[in-house]
Order: sequence, then structure tokens, then C-alpha cells
Amino acid sequence: MTHNSQKIRFFREHIPSFACIPGCHDCCGPVTTSSEEMARLPVKSEAEHAAALADLSCPHLGKNGCQVYAERPLICRLFGTTPRLACPNGKRPEVLLDPRIEQQIHRFFQETRQVLV
Repeated sequence: MTHNSQKIRFFREHIPSFACIPGCHDCCGPVTTSSEEMARLPVKSEAEHAAALADLSCPHLGKNGCQVYAERPLICRLFGTTPRLACPNGKRPEVLLDPRIEQQIHRFFQETRQVLV
């Protein structure tokens, strides 16, 4: 397992989860992710990427929500768990993400190559 894989696993284990409003996808816009996380996602065509970008959406957002929820990138997991990425509908976990871990995640974003999902 690579060092980045270990970091990603650690971060995933420490980002709190919460229930979204059913059918809401307000935070499912264009995002970037590490190359390593991108490799875990199904490959989408250039046309699918272009259509999603034109709609300011994600190519993995389907009619019934996120099609890659279990493998969604760290940035997607952060939405709603920190004041910096608050849910526009006020949803959040009981306890927000530890600010020290959030800082480590943002450092990881800065130190790794990020690609458009």
C-alpha cells in the first residue's frame, strides 16, 4: 500500500458522516481529486465529462444520486463536515471534522497532483 493510500484511508476513517436531504445534490459540482482516488472511479468518456462540466455537475452523479458513493473522493466527503464547506441546507454530523485533520487533508490536496473528476 502506498503512502498516499494510507493517508486516504486514514482521512476517510476520520471524516464524520451524516444523512443528506434525500434527492439533494447541491454539493455535487465539478471537483478535483488526487490521481490515486481518480483511479478508483469508473472511467467516463470525454463526452460525459464535458456534459457534466457544462451543467456544473459531476460525471458520476446519476438520476438516483452519486454512482460512486462508496469510493467518492475526499473533497466530496468533506462537504457538510466543516464550516469551510458547509452544507447549503444546514445538514451536518453531530460532531464536525477535527480541525487538525481538516488541515492535514488540505495539506494533502496541496501536496498531491489533483485532477478534475
